[in-house]
Amino acid sequence: MAKFIFVTGGVLSSLGKGIASASIGALLKNRGIKVSMLKFDPYINVDPGTMSPYQHGEVFVTRDGAETDLDLGHYERFIGIEMLSYNNVTAGQIYCAVIEKERRGEYLGKTIQVVPHITGEIQERIRKVAIKDKAEVVITEIGGTVGDIESLPFLEAIRQFRLREGRENTLFIHLTLVPYIPSAAELKTKPTQHSVGKLREIGIQPDIILCRTQVPLTQEAREKISLFCSVEKKDVIQAIDVDNIYEVPLRFEREGLTDNILEKLGLSAPEKDLKKWQVWVERTNSLQKEVKISIVGKYVKLKDAYKSLNEALTHAGVANEVKVRARWIEAEDVERNPEVHLSDSQGILVPGGFGERGIEGKIMAAQYAREKRIPFLGICLGMQCAVIEFARNVAGLREANSTEFSPHTPHPVIDLLPEQRKVKSKGGTMRLGSYPCKLKRNSFSFQAYGREIIYERHRHRYEFNNHYRKVLVQRGLRIAGVFPERNLVEIVEISDHPWFVATQFHPEFQSSPFSPHPLFRDFIKAALNFNGPAK
Repeated sequence: MAKFIFVTGGVLSSLGKGIASASIGALLKNRGIKVSMLKFDPYINVDPGTMSPYQHGEVFVTRDGAETDLDLGHYERFIGIEMLSYNNVTAGQIYCAVIEKERRGEYLGKTIQVVPHITGEIQERIRKVAIKDKAEVVITEIGGTVGDIESLPFLEAIRQFRLREGRENTLFIHLTLVPYIPSAAELKTKPTQHSVGKLREIGIQPDIILCRTQVPLTQEAREKISLFCSVEKKDVIQAIDVDNIYEVPLRFEREGLTDNILEKLGLSAPEKDLKKWQVWVERTNSLQKEVKISIVGKYVKLKDAYKSLNEALTHAGVANEVKVRARWIEAEDVERNPEVHLSDSQGILVPGGFGERGIEGKIMAAQYAREKRIPFLGICLGMQCAVIEFARNVAGLREANSTEFSPHTPHPVIDLLPEQRKVKSKGGTMRLGSYPCKLKRNSFSFQAYGREIIYERHRHRYEFNNHYRKVLVQRGLRIAGVFPERNLVEIVEISDHPWFVATQFHPEFQSSPFSPHPLFRDFIKAALNFNGPAK
């Protein structure tokens, strides 16, 4: 029988429930327990696929093609297990499922209500994860903040879940804020008291409280939280700010969190050290040498839009024993003056995105990297911009473009596949999920991966137009990887360049601390070997 941990958050958003949940999962897995994860998002959108990055941040894509919350990326990176579509559930999916059942007559004429039908559907999704993943422990993160009206059905559902599954099989962990007021030189516990009070009004008494704080918790603060929130002092856990998110499991372990959880759930697991984590974190924190990577994007003011990308660069840096100093540059700024923004780059990265804004800046960044022989990595839209640039400035197709930005371009080097022309609905209709790619042996990509067939995750609607393949190859563009079933171009390279690789897929989704992605690793290696721009 599975055990269930529920992680809730209070006071304000962005406290780090995803990192906390992932860290708990990593600690339990380290002790030999089979863990799975579930993220509930209370918004009504069916998935985040049609949401702006400014609203939602990164959309993380699973192997089976689900567009999900960025916290699933944290789960994969920390725990080392693949998340699938059922590991992220939104309020929109819950309501859709209940309405579809009602339309099919499955409720036998009953009035459909939030309780018990919506809450019942939520509980079924929790059990589904336990069954499908054969998990000993399912960690469920409830999105939003206690007190949000959207979160109420989910909180009510987990309240009921404890009644049905038993206190010995369920555990409530609440993450809250304990702010430090410099003028008073004091930690304030009142926000935590109010947050827990709100949770108790709903009928949930937390078993463990994680206290997000800038400074170490004092004994006085622990005693106050223990007294006013009805938990033992050992159940008040410090979650102090860290510069390196991979330190969080180590910090929790020092607080005795793993043993506390195991005891409360009646689980036994052998002691096991976190040497691998400790070594990796120490190695990361001791890096002295730096490499400058310019990232030319469309959403650079919001780093959450590129969460997996940033982590992949960190992993690759550690693999090369170097700290990656990422400079986030607005693509529109590059349009005005590429030299000013890119001249001291050791590597240039152009990530994915949607829409016309900043496209010419991304194209100019690819051109600058090609002409100055600076190591270049293009991802998804970045690959498409690299193809457009090469077609215009090397192959002589001066008006080459993507039909996404110029529907009537005379040279649509990037275009929709025939089946995409018929698509009317926007949600979940792109090419999504993992596809095989066959690599060309004499290529940068094959050298990085060391094998001929790879599998990578996609999220895009437009593709390389094979009509222009011959002319571009003749001018020096190397088709380094294709989706063999349909002969779709997945990777392009410039053969006479020190290192120029652009992928239609998103390699960042499969990078982790202990397994850095091969392309990011070799990109950083090439940047380290860069000796300055060509004249």
